[in-house]
Amino acid sequence: MSSSEEIVVRDVTNAGLVVSDRIGRDIAAQLDLEEALEASRYASHPYSTHPREWPPLIEVVDTWELPPVLVERYNAAGGEGTALCGIFPEIRRAWASVDNSLFLWRFDKWDGQCPEYGGEEQVICAVGLAKSKPGVFVEAIQHLLVLATPVELILVGVCCSGRADGADPYAEVTLQPLPEYRIPTDGVTMTCITCTQKGHIFMAGRDGHIYEMHYTTSSGWHKHCRKICLTSGLSNIISRWVVPNVFKFGTVDPIVEMVIDNERNILYTRTEEMKLQVFVLGPTGDGPLKKVAEERNLISQKDGKSTGSRATNRSSKLSIVSISPLSMVESKWLHLVAVLSDGRRMYLSTAPSANSGFNGNYLQPSCLKAVTTRPSPPLGVSSGLAFGAMSLPAGRSQNEDLTMKVEAAYYSAGTLILSDSSPTISSSLIIVTKDSTTQSSMTGSLGMSSRSSRALRESISSIPIEGRMLFVADVLPLPDKESTMEQSLYSELAFCGFEFSGESFEKTSVKLWVRGDLPTQHLFPRRRIVVFSTMGMMELVFNRPVDILRRLLESNSPRALLEDFFNRFGAGEAAAMCLMLAAKMAHTENLISNFVAEKAAEAFEDPRLVGMPQLDGSTTLSNARTTTSGFSMGQVVQEAEPVFSGAHEGLCLCTARLLFPLWELPVVATKGGLDSPDAKSESGIVVCRLSVGAMHVLENKIRSLERFLRSRRNQRRGLYGCVAGLGDLTGGSILYGTSSDNMVRNVFGSYYRNVESSEGGTSNKRQRPPYTPAELAAMEVRGMECIRQLLLRSGEALFLLQLASQHHLTRLVQGFDANLKQLLLQLTFHHLVCSEEGDHLATRLISALMEYYTGPDGRGTVDDISGRLREGCPSYYKESDYKFYLAVECLEKAAITHDNDEKENLAREAFNLLSKVPESADLRTVCKRFEDLRFYEAVVRLPLQKAQAIDPAGDALNEQIEIGIRQQALVQREQCYVIIYSALRSLKGEEPSQREFGSIVRSASSSQSNLDKASRKKYISQIVQLGVQSTDRAFHEYLYRTMIDLGLENELLEYGGPDLVPFLQKAGREPIQEAGAVSGVASAASPTGQTGGTVKSDQAKYLGLLARYYVLKRQHVLAAHVLLRLAERRSGDFQDTPTLEQRRQYLSNAVLQAKNASNNNNSAFDSGLLDLLEGKLAVLQFQMKIKDELEAMALRLEEPSTSNEPFPDRTLITDTNLASTLKEKAKEISLDLKSITQLYNDFAVPFELWEICLEMLYFANYNGDADSTIIKETWARLVDQALSKGGIAEACNVLKRVGSHVYPVDGSLLPLDTLCLHLEKAALERLVSGVESVGDEDIARALLAACKGSPEPVLNTYEQLLSNGAILPSPNLRLRLLRSVLVVLSEWAMSFFAQRIGTSASGASLILGGTFSSDQTTIINQGFRDKITSAANRYMTEVRRLALPQNQTEAVYRGFRELEESLISPYSFDRF
Repeated sequence: MSSSEEIVVRDVTNAGLVVSDRIGRDIAAQLDLEEALEASRYASHPYSTHPREWPPLIEVVDTWELPPVLVERYNAAGGEGTALCGIFPEIRRAWASVDNSLFLWRFDKWDGQCPEYGGEEQVICAVGLAKSKPGVFVEAIQHLLVLATPVELILVGVCCSGRADGADPYAEVTLQPLPEYRIPTDGVTMTCITCTQKGHIFMAGRDGHIYEMHYTTSSGWHKHCRKICLTSGLSNIISRWVVPNVFKFGTVDPIVEMVIDNERNILYTRTEEMKLQVFVLGPTGDGPLKKVAEERNLISQKDGKSTGSRATNRSSKLSIVSISPLSMVESKWLHLVAVLSDGRRMYLSTAPSANSGFNGNYLQPSCLKAVTTRPSPPLGVSSGLAFGAMSLPAGRSQNEDLTMKVEAAYYSAGTLILSDSSPTISSSLIIVTKDSTTQSSMTGSLGMSSRSSRALRESISSIPIEGRMLFVADVLPLPDKESTMEQSLYSELAFCGFEFSGESFEKTSVKLWVRGDLPTQHLFPRRRIVVFSTMGMMELVFNRPVDILRRLLESNSPRALLEDFFNRFGAGEAAAMCLMLAAKMAHTENLISNFVAEKAAEAFEDPRLVGMPQLDGSTTLSNARTTTSGFSMGQVVQEAEPVFSGAHEGLCLCTARLLFPLWELPVVATKGGLDSPDAKSESGIVVCRLSVGAMHVLENKIRSLERFLRSRRNQRRGLYGCVAGLGDLTGGSILYGTSSDNMVRNVFGSYYRNVESSEGGTSNKRQRPPYTPAELAAMEVRGMECIRQLLLRSGEALFLLQLASQHHLTRLVQGFDANLKQLLLQLTFHHLVCSEEGDHLATRLISALMEYYTGPDGRGTVDDISGRLREGCPSYYKESDYKFYLAVECLEKAAITHDNDEKENLAREAFNLLSKVPESADLRTVCKRFEDLRFYEAVVRLPLQKAQAIDPAGDALNEQIEIGIRQQALVQREQCYVIIYSALRSLKGEEPSQREFGSIVRSASSSQSNLDKASRKKYISQIVQLGVQSTDRAFHEYLYRTMIDLGLENELLEYGGPDLVPFLQKAGREPIQEAGAVSGVASAASPTGQTGGTVKSDQAKYLGLLARYYVLKRQHVLAAHVLLRLAERRSGDFQDTPTLEQRRQYLSNAVLQAKNASNNNNSAFDSGLLDLLEGKLAVLQFQMKIKDELEAMALRLEEPSTSNEPFPDRTLITDTNLASTLKEKAKEISLDLKSITQLYNDFAVPFELWEICLEMLYFANYNGDADSTIIKETWARLVDQALSKGGIAEACNVLKRVGSHVYPVDGSLLPLDTLCLHLEKAALERLVSGVESVGDEDIARALLAACKGSPEPVLNTYEQLLSNGAILPSPNLRLRLLRSVLVVLSEWAMSFFAQRIGTSASGASLILGGTFSSDQTTIINQGFRDKITSAANRYMTEVRRLALPQNQTEAVYRGFRELEESLISPYSFDRF
């Protein structure tokens, strides 16, 4: 399709607004007959005549004499026999009876055949034709001939057969006698017979009663046929209030006419005495007959009330000549028209008021009353009546009677035919039809509300006739004709007043003539009526306005006549008729010649006839649309709007009337389901609402009109030629390109005005600069181009619906889900053509159609159907769609082939086809096919190509545009990326099963179950590598996130692209510096100085991967920085916070990476990083200890109380809030890393964790005060805490454990003097009080263990204490210390003994409870004997000096002496 033929959806949508508006105006212009009659009461001239210079409005196209055999039989009877006649339009036959013989012949053409039915002995007194009830007779008998004789009622079967070519289904009629279907009349002579649409046969007897003839297939003693009197006893129902003298006792008023309203199911009767009766047949027409009204004096009711101004002469008695029902298309409120003998028409209703008519819910008739009367047509139409005025007919004086004398009348679908037999003139037919010129002025000025514009105006024609008019009937179109298919389009238009009772399309077309010629002349043929007279038959044809225009153009009439035609009908209507002729789309019996078509095209383009576009308010042609409201003070002056020419208006009219029958109706319906077409029906059969034939006819007309417009555009005719050389006036090509918003708004300004009425009126006060004529012409051309595109799109939509219907729509939509099927059932033709939803549903229909051809059980190839789709609906099925379905066909072949090479070649071919049209490919279904074929190149590249196609400008990555636009572009891209994500999931075995296009349901797990682990890894790596090769940065981020979500971190780190590190850094919210840029890790600018921010768990995941990446790349310093940040990360959610153990692992790994960096001799490595990490790890271990202690304390508080409490203060222990406080502190300490200061001041000290306090002081090398007061106090609190928990034994254990850990070289963190004195005092007090049994060696040995086995610091401490009498005033305490000194000296001596016997220092430690270093052993070897001996001698003297009884000191004294002696004698240890 060339660029000039491409359909712009926006233009089609805007043109759809015009069509919807035009259709609405056409519907509103169709007034109810009651409204038009009411308005005409105030009109001075309700009638007009056809211009004499024009071709005639009504023509006699053919006349036939009566069949010779009939004339001969009538003459043989001497003209005195019983003769009846009539017409059966249903079978295209006229009939006449002479005595007991009945003759039938074609009334529309003479074929030389006039069969006679003469099997009866009695005279035929009434004849009728009924529709055969189904199931009673053979299928060939579709109608029944009902004959009534004075003694018998007879049914005769009527069989119609067509010609071999099927062109005429009524070519032959055969009468089939039915001898079993005869019943006696029981002495009642029938006067008339009528039948309903459902086959009920009603007969009127001369006795004034109504009978029904029933017939069945009964056998045996049951009769096949019976007669039932339906009105017996009804005379008793007459109201008592009726004046008694009305009744003529002893006389019978026979019924002379019966008519049936098949729409309302009402039977009307007329008697000889002009009594009208109303009977109802029930809501469905099958109920029992019930009389509801009877009127005798209708003429006197309305004798003085006429809707016209002309007086009538009542010299002769008035009578009712005929009655006819009015269709619901014609009026909802008026139901019956009665033609009087003076030519007047009386319109009656069976409802008491207009609001209680048949519009809406069904209401039973309750009365019969005259509503209004139409004056009779004037006499002497052909010679005396001029247009718009009335004058006396030629040859008549004012004293002569001007009353029309009607002897026969016929009314149908707004047309009245009167047989006038006035004595002063010859017999003639007066024909009254709706004046189309008046109708056109109404539609052109919709806003006018004056009564004159709404009044019914009729045109009068007169045709002379020989003899008397006997019968008149409409000539129904043949059912197989093109016109019947067109008329079937109107069968569903209930929304605009068309409600049909299941009648045939032929009879429906008669009712549609009520709408007038203008809205339907493009579809309906000329109306034909046949008149049966005493001298023969005459066929009349009613020329439509388009026929008159055609004759004017054919005869090359003077221009004045053509201008008069445009003036009378209006430029818009006349231009629409020119389009019908120029495009050859008007329904005509003969082909429209090229000469007429060209003349019509010239008239359509002639600005002198159709005008030129101009601004509203300027001088316009008579047909131009003008504003309906006049000038009003205080109103805001509206901006001048363009008013287009009659050519544009005609195009809008023609398009709207073409699309009117289907525009707002659903395109499909269900059969066999619920009655409502919009209801959900799972069991119903989905079919197109319109027949294929009707859609084909309409499509041809639409395409003809579009081709004409396209040819004029290409030839630059009319306004196209005017604007072709103007260039780009409106931001787009005038003829071919897309228009700007400003032009569209101006072109369709009147349709936008209602939509934008709520935007305020301030802008209306600004006067827009007037448009130049060139700009106005360009706007009109652009508007016509939009409508042309709408026509093109509509033709394609009809073609698509035909194709879907031909392939059984139910089968195509069986794969649709319930929601999609419901959307299809609610889809109107308007939305199918103009909306995105309609385009989407059309695409789904095409997909189903292609699946029918290309599926596993397909019936052909893509080329079999693609050619038709590409030619018939290229806007729905584009070239890209063709390539897509070719690719699908290749994939189907690849799926069933077993040759791997061929499979790959077919997959490659499909991939190449789809690569050309990535934007139109249905990736979800297609890429699943490629997955099944293991062709992952297409799975990756096709979505990336589509992402690029839908965002060619790269808006998803453009940070300079609005965030909303950027996000929308990113969402569209991610809809493509998700296909690759699904493929990765499938390879991981996590994807659920899906329904694929054109294939059986396949399970992802089963499709991947045959892959081993190595194959899965291979395909995953292939997808990743193909994705990394892409230049789409947005996809890289999506791919990396996808792989992380699927647990493919190893593959990501192995195959990730160069942008992986920036991605992980960005995802972690903290850019990491490169190794070469790291300097001074302790500085504020280092990564460790940027660790105070909050890091969520998903960000931590990316940082963990970044650390792993750095480790793999041997970038240990960067890895250590990332691990440090992970260890120190914070989180706003407690559940998202890492545990202290996880932080310890991060720091341990960071220390390991820092050590690896130092071992690799990295020149950029700073040793301070390792020290920092090790320090943080040590502090974290303190933090973990404190947390464990707090949790243990809380647990002990929650347990039942024991003898040993954790705190000496009982009031604190019993506090019920302490446990919760401990838990809160434990939770607080777990949230993040704490500094050593925070741990000491906020946790360790408040909760008396003195042991940990001492360890932290030791770790921090605390030397804050000269006399070590804080350390001493901490030790004192620790010892007191131990004493309270476990006495001296526990205190000694704590001293051993903590002291050995913190014992330094200088001894500043181990105040031995304070500890020794405190413990000795406590031991003495507990021993004296009997609280605890304390050994003499416990404290001394604990001090030795705290000093790591070194006796000299301990001995010096005791010496210092003993030398200060102020400290030890108590003799017992001094004695206690001397015992401990004895233990220390003994242990010292034992170390010497261990060396003598060859025992190692570690062996001696088993005795001493400590360890000795090799240096200590050397000291002993160099002279410790003398030191111990001297000290023992000195302490013996100290013992003697104690003011204590000898029995208390003797043991200590003896111990010192023995120790001294053992050291002096070389054999003193032999006893050990």
